[in-house]
Amino acid sequence: MNIGNQQVATHPFLKALYRDGYYPDHAVDRGKEILLRLCERIEADRPADLTALYVLTQAATEEFNDLQDDDFDIETVAREEIAEEFWFIARTYGFEDADVEELIGTRDW
Repeated sequence: MNIGNQQVATHPFLKALYRDGYYPDHAVDRGKEILLRLCERIEADRPADLTALYVLTQAATEEFNDLQDDDFDIETVAREEIAEEFWFIARTYGFEDADVEELIGTRDW
């Protein structure tokens, strides 16, 4: 993955889930890949406003929905961690006014 933003490139995505033995690493790896693909999309598409950003983040949220259906139990700890990562991404790319609930508005977890 080609991430240009150094803050994102060095960020330890889903760190708390990797430390928690409840979550299988292969499932957390897939979640991390979703977040990194979201960052690539943001860098490639350069959303002009929050509405455009929400389209991208909600598509990534749909991917987490699918991941949950496979083998990843997104319960309280995971929900909080994933939401924090979406918020980190929004802030890092200059969308400080983003609403975290709107960022992950399509979640079913």
